[in-house]
Amino acid sequence: MAWTASFDPRALKELEKLDRVVQKRVVFYLQTRVVEKGKPRDLGKPLTGDKAGLWRYRIPDFRLICRLDDEAQRVLILRVAHRKEAYR
Repeated sequence: MAWTASFDPRALKELEKLDRVVQKRVVFYLQTRVVEKGKPRDLGKPLTGDKAGLWRYRIPDFRLICRLDDEAQRVLILRVAHRKEAYR
């Protein structure tokens, strides 16, 4: 079974508010690097502190905050935001 990616409703709204070029870059990154490779922990970094258990992916100035579900092999994107606002 392959990994899949899905967006939380809040993250989907955040993605829709971004510039079209950035939207395409985020979706392309998810499809080609995270989902197709099948090893989402190879690219991201685990978060610490109050966000322990979550992962982040860097896409130049934007961050994806995600929850990885190993049993369902799913990456749930919780936030899509500029790096200044992603961790708030």
